[in-house]
Amino acid sequence: MAPAPLTSRALGRALLARQLLVRRARMPVRDALEHLVGLQAQAPLPPYVALWTRLDGFAPHALSALVEGYGAVRIGLMRGTLHLVTDRDAVQLRPLTQPVFERTLRANYGARLADTDVAAVVRAAREVLAEGPRTPGELGAALHERWPGTDPHALSMAARYLLPLVQLPPRGLWGRSGRPVLDDVERRIGRSLTSEPCVETLLLRYLGAFGPASVQDAQTWSGLTRLAEVVERLRPQLRVFTDEAGRELFDLPDAPRPDADLPLPARFLAEYDSLVLAHADRTRLMDEATRRALVSRNGQVPGTFLLDGRVSGTWRTLPPVKGRKKGKAPAGLELSPLRTLTDEEQRELSVEGERLLAFLSDGAPGPHTVTFAPPAAPSATAAAGPRASYAD
Repeated sequence: MAPAPLTSRALGRALLARQLLVRRARMPVRDALEHLVGLQAQAPLPPYVALWTRLDGFAPHALSALVEGYGAVRIGLMRGTLHLVTDRDAVQLRPLTQPVFERTLRANYGARLADTDVAAVVRAAREVLAEGPRTPGELGAALHERWPGTDPHALSMAARYLLPLVQLPPRGLWGRSGRPVLDDVERRIGRSLTSEPCVETLLLRYLGAFGPASVQDAQTWSGLTRLAEVVERLRPQLRVFTDEAGRELFDLPDAPRPDADLPLPARFLAEYDSLVLAHADRTRLMDEATRRALVSRNGQVPGTFLLDGRVSGTWRTLPPVKGRKKGKAPAGLELSPLRTLTDEEQRELSVEGERLLAFLSDGAPGPHTVTFAPPAAPSATAAAGPRASYAD
């Protein structure tokens, strides 16, 4: 029997249902983090926005408390980028994604480390960190004392790519800030990295959060290669579909696949939201021109908004008003549509945008103003895709 076809519209609704974006879910923060297989966290604020837009009654201090108590940690994982994951997931996912970091280190720093014993650098970095946490600069400087002829930044990156390091609070706490300070994940959370990581489990979890998806989609999300072999082992327990281009898609048998005409609310996505980065083929969310417009040349991915399940523009907060008591509350939200919006769409975005501003203001008084920039045509010369970046 030929695989059942799925339209881009149907795929988009399946994705949003699994991403808790059709309706906000009532779910503990820890459970949400694990359901979503973590949240990309190249900056401290995006995970909070990502959960606000997905969870009913999300309290940012609940996530902040989880981070402060090391029930959730900021660690390099999928695609070689920083993610916020639970402590349980950190020890399961880091061994699986280690090949991504080894490959990226060779590609980005191989020339600068060509005459250096990288294994010795890693051993030395462990010794340095055993004495106490270090900032990336401090770690590089300490290693540079032992390898004075090698670029200290490259030495620091060797340690950061090859060791399972976490960023310590106050980095990543709600309403607070701090420099990235690094320590060994096992020492910090009191758990050992798994000695038998299971890539099949990772793929099944990916499909549960992002499916239906192709092998190429799973490889784009994870940064891993040769996943076709894994899919073939799992094929007997998966549903198989095709997309509009005839590509084979795989899915969990009982995962939600809503009707293609299911009405969808306006939603705001955080910067670097995994939703817009998790597939090789992103036509379920946006056309190619929009995809290219979202990613700048230095790898920044802006906050976006969805209308009818499609990426329809970007958003940014305006600088805080000087003299306001709280001092950090944004003055407003500016939306930059990628097409002309209807009056009803503007009203819906304004209401949801005011809610977002109230959340970001954390109790500071308004007014919470949402403004719209003129529609901008997507640039044909924007960068084609996100560049992996370990650190924020």
